Amino acid sequence: MKRIAIVVASLIAITVNAQEKPHIMLVMHGGAGTITRGSMTAEMETQYRDTLAQALKTGQAVLMKGGSSIDAVEASIRILEDSPLFNAGKGAVFTHEGKNELDSAIMDGKTKKAGAVAGVTIIRNPITAARAVMEKSPPVMMTGRGAELFATKMGLEIVDPSYFWTERRWKGLQQELLKEQQRQANPHASIKSDDETRHGTVGAVALDAAGNLAAGTSTGGTTNKQYGRIGDSPIIGAGTYADNESVAVSCTGTGEFFIRWTVAHDIAALYLYKGMTVEQAGNEVIHKKLEPVGGDGGAIILDRKGNFAMPFNSEGMYRGWIGPDGVPHVEIYK
Repeated sequence: MKRIAIVVASLIAITVNAQEKPHIMLVMHGGAGTITRGSMTAEMETQYRDTLAQALKTGQAVLMKGGSSIDAVEASIRILEDSPLFNAGKGAVFTHEGKNELDSAIMDGKTKKAGAVAGVTIIRNPITAARAVMEKSPPVMMTGRGAELFATKMGLEIVDPSYFWTERRWKGLQQELLKEQQRQANPHASIKSDDETRHGTVGAVALDAAGNLAAGTSTGGTTNKQYGRIGDSPIIGAGTYADNESVAVSCTGTGEFFIRWTVAHDIAALYLYKGMTVEQAGNEVIHKKLEPVGGDGGAIILDRKGNFAMPFNSEGMYRGWIGPDGVPHVEIYK
């Protein structure tokens, strides 16, 4: 009897330990577009993979220490915002006027609180500003000078606009301006933009040990954008969404389509009301709804069970995930 009791006690201990082990997950994207092996050098690919892996490890470390999903989303996105590789923060593309205008949003799946900034030019990390809006102000979204003034009052890091200047993005603007002139001179000619260099987004979705979801997205918009254009990234329900009852979603692609089709919320609604899996819901929206109408891009989707999907209908999407084992997985091509 004593031996049986010991065995039973051991089994109970194993069960308890298994239950106590944090079932955490972090999924990220760095933008979708025409991304092929032929268009990228081995050195550049290594840089992208290493930076994504670093961002994943940073967010995972937060989760493993008991940090919230919001903490992990912010920390991981800041890594990509500080990198000149991605179209967010330091690597933001230029507007028609030669400026860098940044958009970002974050959402807490537990409370459904959200914050966003758009069209900001002096905030080093827009994702941190979006979180400040969520936690320290009544509005959900702030734009332009108002958002910058708020960020300054909150003590966030403010930089000179020249901080965001990079030669690669500046050349990208010049190429787009030239193509714009060519289209005007010959309206019937087929002159396409380079989707990979013209736009892009970064985003993260996370599940913490308490079972709470969060989502965040950050972008510099599209190269040569005009008239204060704002895409889907800072719009809750379009490019960013999180709800513990369904999923956390961050999108990337041609923002106008993601706004009109309310992509992030549509994915969450299919999961919640139709009982679709994350993969089914993502494919339904990204492939069956957007693709036929020319809406290119993708999304990362995560539920409270740790199930995730990363559907996209473009040539490639920078993406990755990391769980409790601490091993980052990074993918780029189809």
